[in-house]
Amino acid sequence: MTEVNVKHIDAFSSIPNKGNPAGVVLNGEDYTKEQMLTIAAAVGFNETAFVVSSEVADFRIRYFTPGHEINLCGHATMGTVYALRMNSLLEQSDFTIETNAGVLPMHIREENNQLLITMQHAKPEFQSFSGSRSDLAASIGLREEDLHSKYPIVYGSTGIWTLIIPIKELASFDKMNPVAENFPSVLKEMPKASLHPVCFEVRDDENDMHARHFSSPYSGTIEDAVTGTASGVMGAYYKTFVNKDTRLPKTLIVEQGHEINKDGRVYVHVKGEQEPLDISISGTAVYVKNIVVEIE
Repeated sequence: MTEVNVKHIDAFSSIPNKGNPAGVVLNGEDYTKEQMLTIAAAVGFNETAFVVSSEVADFRIRYFTPGHEINLCGHATMGTVYALRMNSLLEQSDFTIETNAGVLPMHIREENNQLLITMQHAKPEFQSFSGSRSDLAASIGLREEDLHSKYPIVYGSTGIWTLIIPIKELASFDKMNPVAENFPSVLKEMPKASLHPVCFEVRDDENDMHARHFSSPYSGTIEDAVTGTASGVMGAYYKTFVNKDTRLPKTLIVEQGHEINKDGRVYVHVKGEQEPLDISISGTAVYVKNIVVEIE
């Protein structure tokens, strides 16, 4: 048996065991894809990230859910960068990462005695949802009348696809009860997409949007506590569908995770004089503990 050291880093919070937990393996070169999947399943977080070498960027990150490899993960990126910096393996403030969603610029700076990590996203894309609104609402434990009629339900991506579901009232988020096995039949255009309910009523007045994130049943997880990539989509969604007259550049603050006692915050930066928009996110992270996983 081989022992694998996995760093448990919580992203989008400076408080251990809040925000979104990510596993980080700094010596990803030592493992095959199959072993990476085994490690991710043993860790059990929504995502575990593996640092490997790159010929086109400063380094590459591979992301695994307990069920499969994914193209990009915001919170695991934050966790990886934090772990590299914490272990004196990343000195520069500006660098690039290679992901399956492309090469993305990154930036680190100190702010209020905390490390603030900024991650560039891929260019935003949207596709229409043409499925049943009532079936969609039922799949997250709500009624169709709980959905916001003013704003569209759309698939969005800034590196990985999710379904943005606008919700009328903040109170609905405590009632949500996902039935993940029904997601693929409801999401006829993208059966493997995740679901991301969003709301413009917020718990904290300084924030702009509230969200939850329900994983595809293929991922082997149920809910993502605080979602970086989907928050990036929310920034593009806001400018595209909610307030087209928003003056750019603009930073929007997304709150997420409160319903599962993992509250965190993502800063979404929206820029661009013309389409497509330029999207990046910022957040903090904190080391929690080291996890040892044994594999054959």
